[in-house]
Amino acid sequence: MAASLVPSTSPFAGTSPTDTPTGEPSCPWDAPAAVADPARDEAVTALLSEERIGPRDGAGRTMVVAMSGGVDSAVTALVMRERGYRVIGMNLRLFSPDDPDHRANPCCGLPALSDARRTSARIGIPFYALDMETEFAESVIDRFVDEYVQGRTPNPCLECNRHVKFRHLVTRSRELGADGLATGHYARIVPGDATAPAGAPEARHRLLRAVDGRKDQSYVLYTLDQDQLGYIRFPLGNLTKPEVRTLARAFGLPVADKKESQEICFVGDRSYAEFVAERRPDAARPGEIVDGDGAVIGQHNGLLHHTVGQRRGLGIATAQPLYVLGLDTATNRLVVGPKVLASAREL
Repeated sequence: MAASLVPSTSPFAGTSPTDTPTGEPSCPWDAPAAVADPARDEAVTALLSEERIGPRDGAGRTMVVAMSGGVDSAVTALVMRERGYRVIGMNLRLFSPDDPDHRANPCCGLPALSDARRTSARIGIPFYALDMETEFAESVIDRFVDEYVQGRTPNPCLECNRHVKFRHLVTRSRELGADGLATGHYARIVPGDATAPAGAPEARHRLLRAVDGRKDQSYVLYTLDQDQLGYIRFPLGNLTKPEVRTLARAFGLPVADKKESQEICFVGDRSYAEFVAERRPDAARPGEIVDGDGAVIGQHNGLLHHTVGQRRGLGIATAQPLYVLGLDTATNRLVVGPKVLASAREL
């Protein structure tokens, strides 16, 4: 059963979109929000209890919600409204609208931006899109390519959280005078004891795993510092993914049944190697395969096709299995050796 959503008064009243650091809002707080039968299903009421979503502590306070266009961020905005906050929806535009490779990306492209805008309108909150194309390219895409060329396994989501999402969203949220930033990540934060002496262990905020172990994302949030942990909220930390979808359906959110994206948002339909080769053609140059003593024992078809510890796909026949020990980008050589050497390097 859908529930009533009542808009609040906008703190941007009397200002034009260009007066704010974030761009043009798509839906002010005084716009009509969706209104439906206020009667709620018992299960929905239970999910909206303070035990599950946190205290009703938002009266007179403002919360920015990072709106990705997915169901998790949509329900995060809904939950913070239920807790009494004035909510601002904020989306990071990571790709240029003129970029044909990425603008149709369902995760972070124009479709996601449109979904975030529609969801904000449904809930009855203002919506802003921030241009983060340059920051994303430099801090995430370029780092991904560099790590891949070095034969390491990059984690672009972690780098995006560290260098783009939280750094800039926290800054912009504070510029707006917001009391906090909420995201749809599955994790929990236990606030430190404000009465404890500065520097005492009990004064530190703690990052915990979400109750939904299958969706837990605390492992990509470990770079958050104490200042950020004190400002950020993860209201879905005590909910499971099915429960989040239940809330989205109950309130008629347009992304209630939207599928999750499991791919790296900027790679598209290409393989990682193809994507890297487009940006670093030098990494696709053939070169020599050498053993630990530097003796040439074969040829590789580009360092970007190999990672440290790899065994299969080397294209050479030897009496004992060989593993990739390292990638020498200066000489374009692939260094291989027996498992005992690979294990020693790992240690």
